[in-house]
Amino acid sequence: MKATTLRQGGWRYFPFLLPALLLSAAVVLVPGILTVLAALTDWDGVSAPVWNGFENFRDLAADFTFWRALFNNIQWGIIFLTVPIALALLVASLLRTRRRSYAVYQVIFLLPYVLSPIANASIWGNMIFDPISGVVGFLQRHGVPLVDPLGRVDSALYAVASVDIWHFWGYLTVVYFAAMRQVPADQLEAAYLEGAGPWQIFRYITLPNIAPTVALMFVLTTIFSFLTFDYVYLMTGGGPARATELLSTLAYGFAFRTFEVGKAAAVALCMSLFGLLAACAYTFMSRASLRR
Repeated sequence: MKATTLRQGGWRYFPFLLPALLLSAAVVLVPGILTVLAALTDWDGVSAPVWNGFENFRDLAADFTFWRALFNNIQWGIIFLTVPIALALLVASLLRTRRRSYAVYQVIFLLPYVLSPIANASIWGNMIFDPISGVVGFLQRHGVPLVDPLGRVDSALYAVASVDIWHFWGYLTVVYFAAMRQVPADQLEAAYLEGAGPWQIFRYITLPNIAPTVALMFVLTTIFSFLTFDYVYLMTGGGPARATELLSTLAYGFAFRTFEVGKAAAVALCMSLFGLLAACAYTFMSRASLRR
């Protein structure tokens, strides 16, 4: 049966799609257009905006803080494209050996993900990393040579990233485990009969079957990396000395501290560009895999 097209009379179903299209336009298209326009103005968020063309982008290009935030964001993305994904793949592979208790493990792994960022940031910032009342302070008082991880320029970004990894890797584990459970059993049995080891089974059987899921998580992780705000804002606020400043916290500072909404919109567009590039890369990979 041929698919119904608009030319064949499918236009009759268009009214049913109209509410969804209008909703998408209202919450995605219109704000996007307004953000682009705001990026081309000098606006404090209250008075009438003044058109200034690409002046905001030129100012950002000459701003050391912007490049520092961009570099930190790239570091953050590299960390999250390696550590939590590798950890999740490893633990998901181990979960396949748990025939009865895997559901319990999945609940445990998801607990940090379902907790609010405020709770997670409070636990780690006040009870673990705090140099006075936390675990770090306790170990320091007992002779362990530890430093304040959130108070040092060279360690603050990695300390905050470790908290976000703790919150995020369990979610990836559950997603990868669900994908691994869809691997055809006959392929696994054939590999076992041929004497393949665990690494060979993962490399030549499991990984090719879950490759679409891995690729999708790569794209989503890249997008999430450039949208990260909550843990950095809650734990360090971008400090110390801009060591944890990301594009999202920089945009927040422009909008709500210095009231430069035009610059904040310009930073937001830069953030969106990286998400768009990741989405285009995923689309290209998906089409390439379908042509094989």
